[in-house]
Amino acid sequence: MASTLGLIAGLLTTLAMAPQVYKSWKTKQTKDLSWVWLSILIVGIILWLIYGIIIKDAPLILANSFTFVLVFILIILKYTYEV
Repeated sequence: MASTLGLIAGLLTTLAMAPQVYKSWKTKQTKDLSWVWLSILIVGIILWLIYGIIIKDAPLILANSFTFVLVFILIILKYTYEV
């Protein structure tokens, strides 16, 4: 039961990033994304991922792995479109 709840929560929070990635890619605009926010978010995701690996929790590992990829894409887009 707890793993199912974790998988659903991870899926929802990961999917929440997808529209922002899509919009940023499609419009080629990232001026409203804060570097501070992106930095704090990516560090938090990395820490959650490490924690998930330490405790061997699949939902934490999966959700934070995918979220890391999405946020990393946002960072690349922000860097690319601001240069």
